[in-house]
Amino acid sequence: MNRRIVVTGTDTDVGKTVFAAGLADFIGADYWKPVQAGLALETDSQMVMRLGGLSAECIVPERYRLTTPASPHFAAEIDGIHIDPDALTPPDTPRPLVIEGAGGLMVPLTRTTLNIDLFARWRLPVVLCARTALGTINHSLLSIEALRTRGIDMLGMAFIGEENTDSENTICDIGQVRHLGRLPHLAPLSRETLRLAFKSAFSAGDFQ
Repeated sequence: MNRRIVVTGTDTDVGKTVFAAGLADFIGADYWKPVQAGLALETDSQMVMRLGGLSAECIVPERYRLTTPASPHFAAEIDGIHIDPDALTPPDTPRPLVIEGAGGLMVPLTRTTLNIDLFARWRLPVVLCARTALGTINHSLLSIEALRTRGIDMLGMAFIGEENTDSENTICDIGQVRHLGRLPHLAPLSRETLRLAFKSAFSAGDFQ
């Protein structure tokens, strides 16, 4: 079975979809977003296809597609859809698989199941994406503690944003996790700039 990696974040909109796109391209992986909340604009799968240059066959269809851009538990209730956590089982794919959770670790999929509960059941290694901006130390260390409490293996931290050496090192030192690299904000953001940034900031061996 090929390697499967979960990409999650310390919060919503930290940039984990962009990171997931770059990672999938970087290691030649397929991509799966189990639950997509919000369909009016570009979905995360579509963004990963565009920024990662992935073909349609490399995108595993979402198990649940919800109309409202909100927490999955609430978006599902609005749509009249029941999310069954037991139906969210990582698929076997011919290539490595990057799995992106919806929002942060503690986002509820249902009224009784959080993202992190699903990750604990899967027992797959996690990359934790975090901002480099003010507040990241608190959010990151709380997230690391939550993962450790549930016995979830961490590959390490992926930081996103402008360089903040002290915050990045403080998180990794106190949290005792590996610093995988930092993805800067890219302007313009395209497959070419993302691919170059990933090659410069990350090592493929850290994800094997």
